[in-house]
Amino acid sequence: MSDSIDLSGDGGVVKTILRKAKADALCPSDDLPLVDVQYEGTLAETGEVFDTTRMDNTVFSFELGKGSVIQAWEIAVKTMKVGEVAKITCKPEFAYGSAGSPPDIPPGATLIFEVELVACKPRKGSSVTSVSEERARLEELKKQRELAAAAKEEEKKRREEAKAAAAARIQAKLESKKGQGKGKGKAK
Repeated sequence: MSDSIDLSGDGGVVKTILRKAKADALCPSDDLPLVDVQYEGTLAETGEVFDTTRMDNTVFSFELGKGSVIQAWEIAVKTMKVGEVAKITCKPEFAYGSAGSPPDIPPGATLIFEVELVACKPRKGSSVTSVSEERARLEELKKQRELAAAAKEEEKKRREEAKAAAAARIQAKLESKKGQGKGKGKAK
């Protein structure tokens, strides 16, 4: 199970699955952007642990797509499923770069994280059902608007046809009156 996947396409973020999740496990999505992870971060060069949630058995929570974590995590965690454990190797440009690292991480360091995706949840104030219900409601409104627009277009078409038929009747009456007028005049 040591197949490595180059997630960034340039070797900057490489993921190796250490433990697969169950096939039907949830994964982060637009409906489930809040994630809980447990992790241990080490320096690739020395193997020294610089950060971990495992010591006190806590979880780290963040919302994907908000830029609150390093780019490598944004890329890699999106590809994970709940219960999966992966080794994520991050080149400096996908971690902290050459500057701005936390004090215990040397500038330009390649980092290795062992990450377990513990949970993924909807944003606060919404639930999976309310998010999907809202999508369904918006879809229904869209359909109703489309039906209303089609009905309006159909009504407009009927009015135009009725106007055209009325104009044709008036034209026919005028034509027949013209014909009658000429005929009566000649008879006298």
